[in-house]
Amino acid sequence: MTKRLTRAALLTALALIIFVLEAQIPPPVPIPGLKLGLANIITVYAMFRLGPKDTLAILLVRIFLGSVFAGAVSAMLFSLAGGLLCYLLMLPLRRMLSIRQIWVCGVLGALAHNLGQTAAAIWIYQSLAVAYYLPLLLLSAVITGALTGLSAQYLVDRMARKESKGAEQEGEGGAPPG
Repeated sequence: MTKRLTRAALLTALALIIFVLEAQIPPPVPIPGLKLGLANIITVYAMFRLGPKDTLAILLVRIFLGSVFAGAVSAMLFSLAGGLLCYLLMLPLRRMLSIRQIWVCGVLGALAHNLGQTAAAIWIYQSLAVAYYLPLLLLSAVITGALTGLSAQYLVDRMARKESKGAEQEGEGGAPPG
């Protein structure tokens, strides 16, 4: 239990650091809502390595604290709508995709995130005008989602290999004396 909690806390801290650092990067194109979404690397990784419960906790804490630290509490509803829709899509995908297909989860998750944020904007502003940006947001989601998905896939693969190598060394008596 302690190891699981520590791992989730570490991943939450990493996601939060990535989120806050990314908030300091000016958007490459002046389109509202357009960003790289690098913190989603941690969300995708957690979904495939830790499971749904820990991933939801990591996501919610990152959204709340990220909004507070970045000074964008008013944007929390947008992040929450996008993050939860992305999470709900990833739930069945984690059972359907192999480790070599995690990047697909990144792409589909980014698409879902942008759809969720756009739906929240339509609801908050009571206007369909914000949907004007949706085609550009979805195009960027494919690109950024592939980047975050491939990064998460690489991370899952590397950590799995590292853990199996560590288990082999322990079995060979390679564990440090304790």
